[in-house]
Amino acid sequence: MQMVIYFDEKPVYLCDELDENLHELIHHPDVVFVDEFSSRAINSLLHEMKKESIHAGIMWYKDLEKLKKSFLKHFTCIEASGGIVQNEAKDILFIFRRGYWDLPKGKLEKNESLELCAEREIEEETGITNLKYKELIGTTYHAYDEYGKHFIKISHWFYFTCKGKNEGKPQAEEDITEVKWFPTKDIKIPMANTHPNIKDILGRFFEKP
Repeated sequence: MQMVIYFDEKPVYLCDELDENLHELIHHPDVVFVDEFSSRAINSLLHEMKKESIHAGIMWYKDLEKLKKSFLKHFTCIEASGGIVQNEAKDILFIFRRGYWDLPKGKLEKNESLELCAEREIEEETGITNLKYKELIGTTYHAYDEYGKHFIKISHWFYFTCKGKNEGKPQAEEDITEVKWFPTKDIKIPMANTHPNIKDILGRFFEKP
C-alpha cells in the first residue's frame, strides 16, 4: 500500500511495498529513495525535496500506518473538505482560482463534520445549492511551508450531485474568478491546468465502479 503527499508539483510516496511504478522511479536520478525509518531520515528527505533537481521522493517502511504517523508529526496538519459535484447532465463543477482550475474546498470549522464542511464550502465558493451527498471519494495530502513552518493540508473529497445547471457565483474574497461546468468529454481542458492532488482525486473518481 502507499499514500502520496504533494510538495507543490512534487510527489512523495510513503509505502510498505514497492510496486512496479515505484521500482521504476527508484532508478531515476531526480528521485530520492529512503528506506530508513527515523526522524533524521524524514528530515533528510524533506531537505532533499526542496532542491530544484529533485522531482519525487519515496520512503519505504514495513508498517505504513506507523510511517505515516511519524511523517505527519513533522508538520502542522490542517483538515479540509471539498467536493466533486455533478449535475444531471454529468457535467463536473470547477472553479478558477489563482491561475488554475480547482475543485471547491476549504478548512474544517470547529465541531463541523467533514461532509457538512464540504457542502458548505461548495455553496460558499460557487453559489451552487441543493446539493445531494453521495459518498466519500478519498483523501489527498498537500505539503507546504509558511512562516518558516511545515504544514500539510489533509483534504477529504466527497461526491455530490445537484439538479439543473445553475451557473453559480464565484466567491471573489477567496480569489475565485470563475465557476464553470465542464462536460465529462471535455475534462482534459481543466485537467491540463490544475494541481496534482486534483488530478489524483479526479482519477480516483473516474476509476470508481
